[in-house]
Amino acid sequence: MPVDVSPAESEARLRLHALPELGPRRFRRLMSAFGSASAALSAPAAAWRSLGLSQASAEQRREAGIREQAAAALRWLEDSSHHLLAWDDPAYPALLAELADAPPLLFVAGAVALLERPQLAVVGSRRASKPGLDTARAFARSLAGGGFVITSGLALGIDGAAHEGALEAAGGTVAVLGTGIEHLYPRRHVGLARRIVEQGGALVSELPLQCPPQAANFPRRNRIISGLSLGVLVVEASPSSGSLITARLAVEQGREVYAIPGSIHHPGARGCHELIRQGATLVECVEHILEGLRGWTQGGAPLRTVAEGPPHPLVDLLRAAPQSSEQLALGSGLELPEVLAALTELELDGRVACEAGVWVHRAP
Repeated sequence: MPVDVSPAESEARLRLHALPELGPRRFRRLMSAFGSASAALSAPAAAWRSLGLSQASAEQRREAGIREQAAAALRWLEDSSHHLLAWDDPAYPALLAELADAPPLLFVAGAVALLERPQLAVVGSRRASKPGLDTARAFARSLAGGGFVITSGLALGIDGAAHEGALEAAGGTVAVLGTGIEHLYPRRHVGLARRIVEQGGALVSELPLQCPPQAANFPRRNRIISGLSLGVLVVEASPSSGSLITARLAVEQGREVYAIPGSIHHPGARGCHELIRQGATLVECVEHILEGLRGWTQGGAPLRTVAEGPPHPLVDLLRAAPQSSEQLALGSGLELPEVLAALTELELDGRVACEAGVWVHRAP
């Protein structure tokens, strides 16, 4: 909370935030009408109804359960690694604050300062293929090594691979949750969430701490993933994937959208192909993302390079002549997603580079 907000006002904001029917726009409406959360809680029910709020919300604000939820949040904040950012806090993420429906309150566990650094979102299918997972992991590792915070949604599939890649690079990663921070989902990623915080990352949620998984909250959190980020990279997605919602929101928010192509025979590539047809930037290598965003990195951290490694069939093909990803797939007999994943690993090792849309061998 801002330093000039009293403990009573903090508690009042948490009580408003705990009301189930009070979303960001209604929260702002109350604050604008009454000047403070404390005044809004004290206002008569008729005044709430005149602002378009329901009788149920007006009655619930005084319930013991709402008071206890706010008290529990204040106890949670006693931990030095726990934070609560209000929309009028100077530390509130500037890009996110631009949204008309920006969360009035953000719960953060871990390194809150990461939210002020340049972020790139990496999202995709929960049922991703092995090459898709490898590609997400490799791109996230490279982007994190290039100075960007990797932001995703802690979901199974591409999200988890993106977080893992960032951790492998000892980079920053932010997980935006569709549940409360004290009710992590999916349960299979509880360990990943713990490592994110322990290794200098952050968990973020606009939802009350104990909020369980609810279907409507996952599309809702996607606006935060894109809103925090300079751009969104979609690695693998079907046409019905929730990651396409994130991409659409990114366009509406004025963010960059990047998509990695795949085989026309792979259902998981169709969402990315649809995005590319709609104007997303086709990405075949990390450089396609970094070339337009280098000025955003802190310190201009270079991508790591190492000496020449063991023989690789793609490197052998590129020693003969520069080639596109599609040509390499034909020449090697590998599927295109496998080629893209391998090229990203080789690029990280400094053995190949993408120049003018084609891949070239890079001597050590």
